[in-house]
Amino acid sequence: MKQESLFSNRPENTPLASRVRPQNLDQFVGQQQLLGHGKILREIIENDQVSSIIFWGPPGVGKTTLAEIIAKKNAIKFS
Repeated sequence: MKQESLFSNRPENTPLASRVRPQNLDQFVGQQQLLGHGKILREIIENDQVSSIIFWGPPGVGKTTLAEIIAKKNAIKFS
């Protein structure tokens, strides 16, 4: 039996935390005063007007997830 690499890109090898992570702004929970429909940060992200943002806060509050959502949205535009 051949042993598979731990670093393969197969979905079943992806950590659970990555599989359940929100993929878009509608799935993102929290910060509705900034990310709710019609709010400032959401409008900036949806209109591709993001120039530079610094996310600051304790671990586990969604900084990396929000950064990945923004990056994926912009990557689709340039693909």
